[in-house]
Amino acid sequence: MTSADIRKQFLDFFAQRGHQIVPSAPIVVKNDPTLLFTNAGMNQFKDFFLGNKKPDHKRVADTQKCLRVSGKHNDLEEVGVDTYHHTMFEMLGNWSFGDYFKKEAIAWSWELLTEVYRLDKDRLYVTIFEGDEKEGLPKDEEAYNEWKKVIAEDRILLGNKKDNFWEMGDTGPCGPCTEIHVDCRSDEERKSVAGKDLVNNDHPQVIEIWNNVFMQFNRLKDGSLQTLPAQHVDTGMGFERLVRVIQGKQSNYDTDVFTGTIAATEKITGKKYDYSDSKEAIAFRVLADHIRAIAFTIADGQLPANNGAGYVIRRILRRAVRYYYSYLDYKQPLLFQLLPLLAKQFEDVFPELNKQIDFVSKVVKEEEDAFLKTLDKGLKRIDDIIATSGKQIEGRAAFELFDTFGFPIDLTRLIASEKNLAVDETGFEAEMQQQKNRSRAAGTIDTEDWIVLHDNAVNEFIGYDSLETESKVTKYRKVKAKGKEAYQLVLEATPFYAESGGQVGDTGVLDFAGEAIAVTDTKKENNLIIHFTETLPADIKLPVTAKVDRQKRSATAVHHSATHLLHAALRQVLGTHVAQKGSLVNEEYLRFDFSHFAKLSDEEAAKIESIVNEKIRENIPVVIKEMKKDDAVKLGAMALFGEKYGDVVRVVIMDPAYSIELCGGTHAGSTGELGFFKIKHESAVAAGVRRIEAVSGRAAEQLANEQFAQVRAIRELLKNPKELNKAVESLAAENNELRKKIEGLEARQLIVLKNELLGKTETINNTTFLGAVVEVGNADALKKLCFELKNDLSNYVVVLAASIDGKAQVAVLLDEKVSADKNLEAPKIIREQVAGLIKGGGGGQKTLATAGGQDASNLPQVIEKVKALL
Repeated sequence: MTSADIRKQFLDFFAQRGHQIVPSAPIVVKNDPTLLFTNAGMNQFKDFFLGNKKPDHKRVADTQKCLRVSGKHNDLEEVGVDTYHHTMFEMLGNWSFGDYFKKEAIAWSWELLTEVYRLDKDRLYVTIFEGDEKEGLPKDEEAYNEWKKVIAEDRILLGNKKDNFWEMGDTGPCGPCTEIHVDCRSDEERKSVAGKDLVNNDHPQVIEIWNNVFMQFNRLKDGSLQTLPAQHVDTGMGFERLVRVIQGKQSNYDTDVFTGTIAATEKITGKKYDYSDSKEAIAFRVLADHIRAIAFTIADGQLPANNGAGYVIRRILRRAVRYYYSYLDYKQPLLFQLLPLLAKQFEDVFPELNKQIDFVSKVVKEEEDAFLKTLDKGLKRIDDIIATSGKQIEGRAAFELFDTFGFPIDLTRLIASEKNLAVDETGFEAEMQQQKNRSRAAGTIDTEDWIVLHDNAVNEFIGYDSLETESKVTKYRKVKAKGKEAYQLVLEATPFYAESGGQVGDTGVLDFAGEAIAVTDTKKENNLIIHFTETLPADIKLPVTAKVDRQKRSATAVHHSATHLLHAALRQVLGTHVAQKGSLVNEEYLRFDFSHFAKLSDEEAAKIESIVNEKIRENIPVVIKEMKKDDAVKLGAMALFGEKYGDVVRVVIMDPAYSIELCGGTHAGSTGELGFFKIKHESAVAAGVRRIEAVSGRAAEQLANEQFAQVRAIRELLKNPKELNKAVESLAAENNELRKKIEGLEARQLIVLKNELLGKTETINNTTFLGAVVEVGNADALKKLCFELKNDLSNYVVVLAASIDGKAQVAVLLDEKVSADKNLEAPKIIREQVAGLIKGGGGGQKTLATAGGQDASNLPQVIEKVKALL
């Protein structure tokens, strides 16, 4: 069977048993502060387990894109080294939300594996939870008894809390689980050591393939367990492992999930994959794995960046680049060349990559180009470090290579060993830990458990129709961040819009019988609308009047509607390849990121503005409808990649022939309310992504007033000329003439200064030395003076210093012969002799380097220190 057949059979099996087949959620998580990425199939169903939301279907099945490279589930260092760890993987799952439980889940999993997939029963083992006395949890007798019906009792193994009690994190839904393991060893190996002795012992051929989790509890912050409102089944089967077992392979990478990518890499690099544990073979596996994580995450809307989820993707991409650069000897972008093959392979199961292949390829290639340049600089930097090291590379230097240039410690170790040097790995780990501690301290939010006032209360948003309502607090909790305490409140019904879809959260007031508590922000956590306050009322159980800040909401809605008009205009002017890649909508402005590969010309920007303003003048009613997603798509509604939509969607229509989008945000009643639209800036955000910042409504009026005020002020400064452009051009021309005259005077001054300095040279050990504190207007003049002196000196060392605006500037110039004979380098002199005295730093070329610093009082000592080197 092919991997596609195996996936289809899983979904068909559960569809026949009453399960609704649902699409994978995006790999990038939104509205859940506890996760950066979807790391398990259950993430998208978390609200059902917690009772925050009722499911449309009590039984579902799916294949979910997952990513495990950060946090509790971190498999990155094992990827490519062993046979079964991955960054991105597919999780096949079947789910019951308060419907069936252990009996059905266990019977179906056995039936599918042994009767449909026809796995050898003699190779299968199962584990169940043995109980935990400290937690007061008994052995899972129910699961044990169900398994006894289909498998010998000596194949039912007891597992501890670590292996057989599944928890999503430190808090949240959890419960006992039963795992199914398969022994893929040869018959000879199985005779010598029983498979049951190798289960959960990290044997590469005795592996877990399916985990049935029985969600019964919610873990609270204090560690206690709270029984969930209903019992649920959450199963996860590693697709790649399952395919390996069914196809009879010894490694996941030998299956047709990965062999196509490995073959393409062989063709690109001209090297052969030999299935071994060599660095070269590991590199093939790393690329086959990493390209999937990179491609599907970008397709789901997460661009590589320097922080958060974007940094995780950048790290994975750079790890892949390091592997092909170092071990496949390939020095140009490779990953982007693998994308068309990958997109084709998954077009029927995850079509979002195939639909955006040009865009994703552009992003990946530019990231590769950028890192290859950095990698090259890093190799030059390691040469500098090695030149100044004793017997080992210090931990701080190794960390600089990792942190600044993306060098892993093993690459630094390899290069060091070639030069017969060691690496201070203890010092490196200490630096790494310090960085982790700094990051953790900066980002730690301490969240206490919810204090529940009303069980099973609804959490309804009514803010589309009303900005004020009577309600009550259903639960609240205290949070601490950066040493400050705050509170989060959940209301039974609320008019406050929670930040999502690029639109900022509402602010306003919660009035508790005359006591007004300010709401500073509103956000979503999974399906809960959470109101942020800095204080609590005297009596939180009182009825509350929730009032949204009307002016802020209105201005924000205007910008959200303007975003839709802008999106349609961009597609009209630039082409239908334009797709939204991010947005921010608040009361002050709108920011819109979109896929496009070139800077907007002035003509294109003007045309886009003209189209949007024409639609505003038409005063088109903004029509909002709820309908089935399939009907909305047929109508022409635009859905965003990386968003998770339900069966019923909210559709915002501004002229059916112009703009139809799926959108949960708030909007103006008609386009005329936008008044006027103006683009402020257009820039690049990332490869293939442009950004427009624009204003509409009162913000546009304010911008126009500010611009007119500036023009008036300029006119007055220029004595109110008839033609402003000509007056400014005349002023610029006059300024250029004066600049040329000044430069000419400075050049003559430098020649005079040069001649004075040539009379101050001295000879030390057969070397001409010139050192002086000089008066020049800027650091560039100091450098020019060095070049002038160079023409009249030989066998020289020159050090010039100046105090410019109270700050120190130093230039060191060496003759190439002196540099070679005396083993002197200008950057090293700056670093070791100059920087400390002037409280600064600098660098440059081997024979010319400059430095700047805060302290200009030690300039004479600088000259003496350099002189002493001779």
